This record gives sequence, structure tokens and C-alpha cells, in this order.
Amino acid sequence: MPHLTPAATLSAELGFGVPGYAHPLVAPVEWAELTRPGTPLHWVVLNVANGPGARPDPHCLAASGRIRNTGTRVLGHLDMAHGTRPFGELIAEAHRFTDWYRTDGFFLDRAPAGRPDLPETRRIADALRSVTGSGCHLVLGHGVHPYPGYAETADQLVTFSGPWTDYRWSQVAEWTAEYDPSRFAHFVHGVPRTHLEEAVRIARWQGAGTIFFTDRTDAGSGGVPEENAPFEALPGYWDEIVSRIGPGVSE
Repeated sequence: MPHLTPAATLSAELGFGVPGYAHPLVAPVEWAELTRPGTPLHWVVLNVANGPGARPDPHCLAASGRIRNTGTRVLGHLDMAHGTRPFGELIAEAHRFTDWYRTDGFFLDRAPAGRPDLPETRRIADALRSVTGSGCHLVLGHGVHPYPGYAETADQLVTFSGPWTDYRWSQVAEWTAEYDPSRFAHFVHGVPRTHLEEAVRIARWQGAGTIFFTDRTDAGSGGVPEENAPFEALPGYWDEIVSRIGPGVSE
């Protein structure tokens, strides 16, 4: 049984953060599905070509606009490559996302998690907020529990990204109990339909307010890092999980 924390007692409204690794032309049905009224979306990531691409993409602009028109944030995908990407490259890509697609913030994929990288991550986060201005939403995609200081750097942290076989026995870091579930997100692949209820319960127990669960386990198209490939499209049971955690639904 997963380790429980006081955060589990908070009544956060669970919703989806969609990694969005597939281009709208590759997954048009999935992108259209994200505009369905009543879907509890917190944000959707726009990833044109492992970033904003070299030039504006009209298909991505249209898809992003439709999502934003529903009131859902669209976040530009920035790959930090575990802290190895130069500051200037990331900020230049952020400007392109903002200028071309009017994104509401950024998803910093493969964010570093250790204490030594915290000062540089803070510098990047401050610069990104200056790019987008007020209302900029930042998500750090660590995929693991990072050094606690990162919680003061971004709006949300992805503290788990991996397979169901690991998630069902995972433990949450005790320091996360000091924060509201709205500050944390979990991405889990390979979740069987028959274990959806258990997966949702674990997310609530561990104090995650944003989730993305999928039954996919395949290697994807090869256009994204291997660990992200299962998140390229919506799960086969999308309708079921939407109804399970939709507005007014509680465990």
C-alpha cells in the first residue's frame, strides 16, 4: 500500500494535465477531444517539434487556440535535458512559443531534481515569467520527488512519471504534505483499465491534484524521448477516466 500523508485529507479537485507529445496532425482526434465541454483539464502541453519548431506551424496555432478558447491553459514544451540545456536556448524557445502560439506558460520537461541545479532552475523560471508576463504557469517535469526547494520555483511539480508497476507501490516524500495537492502532478503509463480506481485513489492519497494515466506502453513514434513515448496520445479508456474524476465526482 502506498505511503499516506496528511495531504491526502485535502479536498482538491482532481484534473488532467495532458503531456501533449503528439503533433495535432498526428493525433487530430485526440486534440479535438480535449475541447469537449466538461472535461476536467488543468493544462495541455503544446510540443511542436520537441519545442516550438523552427517556424510557426498553423496547425499548432489552430489547435492551441481551440484549447485556450475553452479556458484551459496551453503550456509550451521546453526540454531541460536534466539541466544540460543552455539558458539562452531555453529562453529563445520560450519567446517563440509566446510570439507564435500565445502560450500561457511552460512545461519544463526532464527538469533536474538535485539541489545543485536549483539556483539555475530558479534563474530560468524567473526569466520565463518575464517572457509570458502575469499569469505565467510553470510546471517542472522532474518525474521524481526533487529537492524540496523546487516547490518554491514553479507552480507545479511532476513528482512521478513512470510505469504503473512502480506507481502502485510508490511512496510520497514527506515534505509534500506541507503543500496543497494542486502543486503536484503524476504521469503514469501502463495502467490497466481494471486498476483505474486504484490509480486514482493512490493519486488522491499521495496528494496529487493533476494526473495523466494511460494504458499505453508502446515506444511511440520516436519523435520524443523514450520515457515520454507512452504519453503521446490519449488512453484507450479516456471517456471512462473523464467520467470517473469529472466535476462533482469524489472518492
